[in-house]
Amino acid sequence: MKITDLILKIYTVLFLAGIYLPIAILIFFSFNESRSKIVFTGFTLENYYSLLSNYAVWDSFYNSIWTAIVVTVVSVFLGIMISYGVTRYEFKGKNMLDILMLIPIIIPEIVEALTLLVFLIILGIRLSPYTVIIGHIAFDISFAYIVIKARMAGYDPQFEEAARTLGANEIQTFTKVTLPILMPGIVSAALIAFLQSYDDFIKTFFTRPPGFTTLPVYIWNMASRRGFALDLNALATFIVVISIVFAYVRLKVERW
Repeated sequence: MKITDLILKIYTVLFLAGIYLPIAILIFFSFNESRSKIVFTGFTLENYYSLLSNYAVWDSFYNSIWTAIVVTVVSVFLGIMISYGVTRYEFKGKNMLDILMLIPIIIPEIVEALTLLVFLIILGIRLSPYTVIIGHIAFDISFAYIVIKARMAGYDPQFEEAARTLGANEIQTFTKVTLPILMPGIVSAALIAFLQSYDDFIKTFFTRPPGFTTLPVYIWNMASRRGFALDLNALATFIVVISIVFAYVRLKVERW
C-alpha cells in the first residue's frame, strides 16, 4: 500500500468520525437514565416521553413544517419557471439573471438575513410568519433553480418539438412532456428547499415576530437558557431521524 493511499484512508476515517461521532454520542445519551452528561447509567425512554408531552416542541415543529411546505411550493414553482425561461429562451440580461440566482448561495447567510431585516424596517413591514417565509424563499429559490436547471439542460428538447408536431399546444407540451421529464429534478429541488427551510435558524431568528418559534429557534432557546439537557438530545435525535429519512428519499429520487 502506498503511503499516500494510507494517508487518504486515515484522513477519510477521521473526517467521517468528526462528523458522525458527535451525532452518535448525542443519540446514545438521549437514552441515558441519569441526568449525567458524560456517564451512561442505564437505558430509558423518559426523555422521549417528556419530549412528547411538551406542547412548545410540537407547536414549534408545526411552525417549521407549514413554513417549509409553503417555502418549498413557492421556491420550486419559481425555480421551474425561471430555469425554463433561462434554458429555452434567449433574452437580454439572461446571463445576469443566471448570476443573480447564485448570489444568495454565495453571500454569507447572516449578511442576507440582516439586509432583509433592514429592508423590511425601511418599508415599514411588521415582522410576521410571512416575513419568515419571504426570507426563506429568497434563499431557497436559488437551490431549486440550480437543481431544476441542471435537469432541464440534460434532456433533449426534441421531445417537446415532437409533441408540438403531433398537435400539442405549449401548455400541453409543458404539462405532459416537460414536467414528467423534470420530475426527478423537481422532487430533489423540493427536498432540498424543504430541508433548507425546515432547519434554517439565522433568517428565521432575524425575521420572526415575537412568539413565533420554529424548531431551530426553540432548540437555541433551550440551549441558551438551560444549557445541556437530555431532552434536548432527544429532540435533536428526532430531527436527525427526519433528516435521514429525507436523505434516503432524495437518494432514491436521484436513481429514478
